[in-house]
Amino acid sequence: MPAKGKHRRPKSQRFTRSIAVAGTGGAALALPLMGATGAHAATSASTASTALEKAATAAEKAAISAPAAAEKTATKTYAVKAGDSLSKIADDQSVSGGWKKLYSDNRKAVGEDPALIHPGLKLTIGKKAAGSSGATKSSKSTKPSKASESSAKTAAEPTAKADDTAASSSSSGYTLPVEGATIGTGYKVAGSMWSSGYHTGVDFVVPTGTTVKSVAAGTVVSAGWGGAYGNQVVIQHADGEYSQYAHLSSLSVSAGQTVTGGQQIGLSGATGNVTGPHLHFEIRTTPDYGSDVDPVAYLRSHGVTVG
Repeated sequence: MPAKGKHRRPKSQRFTRSIAVAGTGGAALALPLMGATGAHAATSASTASTALEKAATAAEKAAISAPAAAEKTATKTYAVKAGDSLSKIADDQSVSGGWKKLYSDNRKAVGEDPALIHPGLKLTIGKKAAGSSGATKSSKSTKPSKASESSAKTAAEPTAKADDTAASSSSSGYTLPVEGATIGTGYKVAGSMWSSGYHTGVDFVVPTGTTVKSVAAGTVVSAGWGGAYGNQVVIQHADGEYSQYAHLSSLSVSAGQTVTGGQQIGLSGATGNVTGPHLHFEIRTTPDYGSDVDPVAYLRSHGVTVG
């Protein structure tokens, strides 16, 4: 019975091997698939890193632009009104640096004469001085020298201010109406150009825009147009005498206002009948023209050095 031996199933064994080979082949094929998954994970990580970098850059730019935005918000526009002066505006708006800073920031709009501002003129308040940002950057590399310079300046300023004050004011509370000025036309100089036949005050030679101060504490009797005197201020003092400040380009006070010695009352100019800018200053026994006394002698009697 040789035929019985033919019932073995060798083909089944070959099929098993084929499955095993196929399985091995499947495993081999799985390796590239695993590699692709790792590559995908790496790409995702790279994308996340790039997003973080972009977010950090955006945050950095926002931090840099924040001060500029804050600065822009801090600035405002002011429309000049009748009776305004740069000094009055600087005081009312609390401008750091006073009228000089305000003028510096608005020089193009105001022009060469800081006293000649007109109603409706638009002024920028709170503007950063030109070039200050550059100074801030350079200070990082020269910090020691800047600090030394600042210390030297701070030490020198009080002395200079003390010298100026000592030269123009006295312990009695009286002061010169303008700083560092020389007298042009003196008191009682004769001339046909004056209705009284002589000069009723003294003329301090100063350029337009010079700060004019009350020589002592008192009350403003009048402040406005005075005919030939142009814009003028008259102040009554505690001793009963009156001081007059004429030809002003602008006024900083109004009638009825109380002022202190040395307080700004206006800016010098050339309004009224004048041949050039100066401050006409008088001392009177009444608020009216014709009651004049020697203004230089008056100031000296109160301890003020004149001339």
